[in-house]
Amino acid sequence: MKLLKFLDDKLEMVLCVALMSFMSSLLAVQVFMRYVMGNSLSWSEELARYVFIWLVYIGVSYGAKVMKHIRIEAALGLFPKKLRPYAVVAGEVIFLCFSLFICYTAGRVLQRQIRLNQVSPAMGMPLWIVYAAPMVGFGLCAVRETQNVLYRIKQLRGGGGGENHG
Repeated sequence: MKLLKFLDDKLEMVLCVALMSFMSSLLAVQVFMRYVMGNSLSWSEELARYVFIWLVYIGVSYGAKVMKHIRIEAALGLFPKKLRPYAVVAGEVIFLCFSLFICYTAGRVLQRQIRLNQVSPAMGMPLWIVYAAPMVGFGLCAVRETQNVLYRIKQLRGGGGGENHG
């Protein structure tokens, strides 16, 4: 139970911190090797690029978890005050549908990439690992958006305005 709570509370944050730390360390080593040792690593920039891709997609899920994605607050002002919480729920549902669509589409691209069996030029790493990032990121995002929709509906039923809980 503690593991599930930890994963629910901290999964994306821990992954983002780990990926950012790894990428920063890798690039620092590359700078050291290039400018101090006079011999650059052939694979480090490629790996840093792939780690960054994963970081971005996991970050999308983290943004959904803490309800900090960009939304148009001015557009909410166009709705009557009583309808604004419902518009927020509708926006969450739309983003959930978008996340599911991206996850499905990325899954199809991933299947194709596995069949093609392409590898990265410098490291020889299977490229399906990189192509899995959107599916995993938006899959996590769909989970977080489902949680957000349920939270906002609960807030509406409880008389709250469905404000951020993140």
